[in-house]
Parts: sequence; C-alpha cells; structure tokens
Amino acid sequence: MSLTGLLLTYRRLPVLLVDIALIAAAFLLAFLLRFDLALPSEEMPLVKLGLGVVLVVKPIIFASFGTYRTMWRYASLQDALEIAKTVVISSAISTFTILYLWKFAPYHRSIFILDGVLLFLFVSASRLIWRVVRERCLIGASRTGRRTLIVGAGDAGNLLLKEIHKQPDSGFAVVGFVDDDAEKNGLKLAGVRVLGHTRQLPALIKKYLIEEVIIAVPSAPKKFIRQMIACCKESGVHFKTLPGISDIIDGRVSISQIKDVEIEDLLGREPVQLDQEGIRRYLTGKRVLVTGAAGSIGSEICRQVCHYAPAKLVLLDNAETPLYHIEKELTALYPDLRIIPIIADIRHRERIATLFDSFLPQVVFHAAAYKHVPMMEYNPMEAVSNNVGGTALLADVSHACGVEKFVMISTDKAVNPTNVMGASKRAAELYVQALAQQSCTGFTTVRFGNVLGSNGSVIPLFKEQIQKGGPVTVTDPRVIRYFMTIPEACQLVLQAGCLGNGGDIFVLDMGEPVRILDLAEELIRLSGLTPYEDIEIVFSGLRPGEKLFEELLIEGEGILPTAHEKIRVLAAVRQDSEAVRARIAALLGQAALADTGALLDELKATVQEFRPQYHFEGEPPFSFKRLRPDVMPSEGHHQQPSDVVAMRF
Repeated sequence: MSLTGLLLTYRRLPVLLVDIALIAAAFLLAFLLRFDLALPSEEMPLVKLGLGVVLVVKPIIFASFGTYRTMWRYASLQDALEIAKTVVISSAISTFTILYLWKFAPYHRSIFILDGVLLFLFVSASRLIWRVVRERCLIGASRTGRRTLIVGAGDAGNLLLKEIHKQPDSGFAVVGFVDDDAEKNGLKLAGVRVLGHTRQLPALIKKYLIEEVIIAVPSAPKKFIRQMIACCKESGVHFKTLPGISDIIDGRVSISQIKDVEIEDLLGREPVQLDQEGIRRYLTGKRVLVTGAAGSIGSEICRQVCHYAPAKLVLLDNAETPLYHIEKELTALYPDLRIIPIIADIRHRERIATLFDSFLPQVVFHAAAYKHVPMMEYNPMEAVSNNVGGTALLADVSHACGVEKFVMISTDKAVNPTNVMGASKRAAELYVQALAQQSCTGFTTVRFGNVLGSNGSVIPLFKEQIQKGGPVTVTDPRVIRYFMTIPEACQLVLQAGCLGNGGDIFVLDMGEPVRILDLAEELIRLSGLTPYEDIEIVFSGLRPGEKLFEELLIEGEGILPTAHEKIRVLAAVRQDSEAVRARIAALLGQAALADTGALLDELKATVQEFRPQYHFEGEPPFSFKRLRPDVMPSEGHHQQPSDVVAMRF
C-alpha cells in the first residue's frame, strides 16, 4: 500500500502535519534540555542532520503502523500503548540512521532518550486534548438534550456517560449521578459529580430540574428498581433502564441499549450462575435434538445450546414458519454450526424412528407440548395423544437408540392438576420416570411455572390490550402465579441436564408468586397510564381448567437440594413400570377412539390426583354453558366472575 493510501486523506492530513511539528519540537527540545537551553554551535551539524532524518523516518513509521487509521476521538489507554510502541520503534530506527550517517562519531546518548520520551508525551497529549475539546467544548456546547440524572455511579454508569458524551445527538444532557454508596457523594465520574444518595432522588430531581432518569444498575434487585421508579413517578419525570449485565457485551454500553422499564425488570431475578464446565461436558461436540424448537422455550433452548458448540443441532417442530425463522436466526449467528431443521410430528412413530436412525442424537431436549390450558380443555384427545403419546414415543425411541441425556420440559400445572393439560403432563412424567428405571439413558424432567413473554402468556396479551386502549382482562382478582424469564428458565433446564441421575424430577426456584392483578396494574403504570382511570381492568372469570394458584409439589414428594442453589430435586418415587405402561397404553387407546368420557376416566385413573373442575354430560360436543360448581344449570342463571365453565361433549 502506498504512503498516500496510508495517510494522505483530507481528514488525516491535518493530523500528519501536527505530528510532523511535534516530531520536530521533541527533537529540538531534547537538545535544548541536554545543554540547559544553551545549544553549543558545534552541535548544530548533528541537529540539522538529526532533524532531517526524524522528519522523514518517523512519519513513515507512524503511517506504516496504522497511527492514522485510528479514530482519535475515542482515544483510550490501548491507543496510548500503541503510540508508545510506535514511538519506540521509530526512535530506534531514526537513531540508527543518524548514527550511520554521522559515521558513529561520539554523541550524547541522552538526547535520543529525551527525544523519544518527549515525542510520546507530545503525541499522546495531542490526542487527549482533541478528545477533551471535542467532548467538552464542541459536543458539550451543542448538547440540547433532556436534563438527565444517572442512578448508579459504577462501571455501567461510567460507560454510559462516556457513550453519551461521544454522541452529540444522544438526546441526554447528564447533570449528575446518584448512588447508594455514601462514600461516592461529591466525587466526580468522568467530570460529572455524584450529587447525592439514591434516597435523595426526589429532592435532586426538583433542585436540578431533571427531565429524565436512567437506572444504570444492571444487577440491581427488583426492590431497588421499584423504589427508583416510585420516586420518578412521584416527581413526574420519565425513567429508563439498561439491560441486564449479561446483555452488555465486552463491557460496552450503547445508547441504543437504554430502554423503557419493562415489567420483566420489576420481576427480574438475580442473574443465574451456571456450572459452565458441567454443561459443556454433556453438550460440546454432541449431537443435540430439540423438539418444539420453534416455540418460546424450545427456541431459547436452541439459542443457549449453540453457545456450547454442539457437533450438530437438530430443530424439530411441526410449525413450518416459526421453524424457518429460528433456523434462519441461528444460522446467521452460528454459520459454522451444522443446524438441521426438521418438520415432523412427535406422534408419528415411523418418522421419529427414522430421524433418530439418521441423526443419532446424543442429547434430547423435549419441549414440544400443547400447553394452553383452556384450549386443551376443549381438545382433551389432542392433549393426551401429543403430550403423553408424543413423549412416550420419544422416550421409547431415545431408550432404544441409546441417547445419553433426555430432558423433558414439564410444568407446575402437573401438580394436583385440575385441567387436562396438567394431567397429561403428569402422565408423561410418570411414564418417563418408569422408563428411567430400566434404561441407560439419563432421563430428567424439569418442572417450572409461567415464563414471561412466552407465546400466549399474559404479558403480551396485557400489552396488546393496553395499546388498544383497554380494557385489560384479568380472570380473577385472587389469581396468583409463579413467573420467571424465558432465558433464566432455559439456563436452568440446561443446568438440570447435567445434574440428573435418571428418573429425577427437578423443580426450579420460581421465587415469590405474583398476583396477576398487580401485574396488570403495574404494566398499565409503566405505560404512563393510570389503572381504572385511563385503562379499565375487568374480571372475566376463571377459564376452563384454571386454578387460583399453582403448586410446585405433589403431596408426599420430598424435595432435596442439588449442587445448584436454584434447582431442587424431588425424592425418587419407585414406579411399577409395567403398570404405568399399561395405563398409558389404555389412555392412548381411549384418545384414539375419541371417547371423551372414557378418556377422562382413564386419565383420572392414571393420574390419581387429577381433580377436574367441571363435569361432562352426554350431549352433542362443544356445547358450553356456565354454571357454578355447586349449582346445577337452570334457566335464567346469571354468571359471577368466580364461575367455572362446564363443557358438554
């Protein structure tokens, strides 16, 4: 590459000219300092020769080492190290050239050392001064953004402030910080003062006329974020937050990462600490198959499995369009990973057997299931044939093919189920546990509750209703649920996969239950609206099969700790394998016959704790009528929010 191509662009030429002036100044000043600012006349020939050499050699070395390809507006410590390296090399070459031309006559060695030190100081200072002038004077003078206060004078707050200072159109004019560390009060961070403690936030907002508050504490507990949001609401200012620390890559914070506070932030939990080495041992280099790979949970499992570099990843789902999207996403992110999308139904024995023969999976994550409670109340045959039959088929084929690990995703609705979906998942648990007793495959079941943002969950529904102006529909004011985020649930699923010994049922730490009504009210407030004034909340009554609260354990199931603080394991219960197989076969037989009454009787016999909330009558299918549990239907009967639905098949 030519010298012109390296440095003589219209933007870099001024930098080159400044550096040439600094090279000359450093060399002359080195001579003056050596001789106490009184340069002897006999030294002038060496000065002239040396000045000519350094003005030719050093700019060429600077350009060759990419000095003029650096964006000095973002100069950092790493750039200073690069400058030092370039100065040392250019000074060494220049010194040798001068001595060669001087025929190695006696000289004052300190001059060349002083020259190198001064040049490094001059060049570094020039870059630093330019950055300071740009950020403080040029950009600072033109900044007309909202007066902003940053909560958190830590690493994230510091990086965020620097990012804001770099961008004149960021829309934020940072006035100061607040932090709950009293020792930081009055100190400056990147030139901006810590104005006080977080408990002083309302007073500081009023005193400094703050318009925007950014919560820059990615690992803060939900209680802290709630307190900060309450202060902002009380003071009438907008508030935003940064994403979780796991989303901030390489210690960088981008302006684009600043976002409105979401309900997930308020329900957020402490970051999950994973046994990365344990997960890597059973995933890296392995052939992994994920069923339900296009769903909310299955797709996230696929994303996280990819981090551990499996030999190949087979995505199995019967939904074409979502499968296309997740396959496209993963192949773009992991171009070197072999990703195979497969469209198949887990109930088709020959198809599944062929797939296992073709791809020989070593690890199976089984996330495919019908999960919508009311929908499965209308379609119990499908719930049983898919959730029970599909699971049994996959488990059998995995056992026959010698799969190393089989992880089944279950639900807290399998505990004392009152709906077909929960009962079908419990039946699947029983089958997997029974098969594990006679298999070399490590069968593991992971049971958890609701996940925020999954397809069909309340959060997307509430957001859609709020966007339309309401009303927001809540089934019952007393309903409570356990929640966790999709990434956290999937991380713990991967972790549970390396903890199981065969037949274990793991229960994830779901934290404290949340009242759905509180969730709806908080989501309305986060949208800048007032519940019951701007957006109405109405109660629609419990839907078919729903309970007021979910449980995590069945009576008699002991719970034991594991090596991971957020995962518990249920004490192993010995199953009569032949009896379970016979029950499941009878259950699937009734599902195939589409005899709803006989199917439910068989389901209750298989899952003895199953207590449906309705009764079925021998009338034409899909005739529905509301009735209270203790009152037979009658003409003129009016509904109450606590009514449940009787379904006539």
